[in-house]
Amino acid sequence: MKVLKYTVAADSTIGEGAQVGPFSHLRPQTHLGPRSKVGNFSETKKTTVGEGSKVNHLSYVGDGIIGEGVNIGAGTIFCNYDGEQKHTTILEDGVFVGSDSQFVAPVTVKKGAYVACGTTVTRDVPEDALAVSRTKQENKEGYAARLRARLQRDKKR
Repeated sequence: MKVLKYTVAADSTIGEGAQVGPFSHLRPQTHLGPRSKVGNFSETKKTTVGEGSKVNHLSYVGDGIIGEGVNIGAGTIFCNYDGEQKHTTILEDGVFVGSDSQFVAPVTVKKGAYVACGTTVTRDVPEDALAVSRTKQENKEGYAARLRARLQRDKKR
């Protein structure tokens, strides 16, 4: 196991060959499997990370079950608290999660599924499916110049 600088771990287990940090926070009941990884500026709580799985930088995974060989992209969040109760997010073996994704628990992503970057998952994802939940990009031509002009006018008042 390799625990890099400025990592804080409480009531957690780190498996053989696992890597944590730097600047990671393993809160109670975190269990990292063999050869798993929790990247820099990531936080875990009451979560099992399966063998060979990666929770990359700038992520929060709480109340989760993460299978083997899962890749969790940067900036991923498990939204586990509804204001009353904590709920579980399950990512089965071989799941790939693109960066900046959110999981609104309780939710399960089945084996081998993909979650596209920027997706908010609110329903279970079937095995080998692709989950995508983004609004279509719209470019408003000339808007930035009009906004800057308005801000400059307001500033002079």
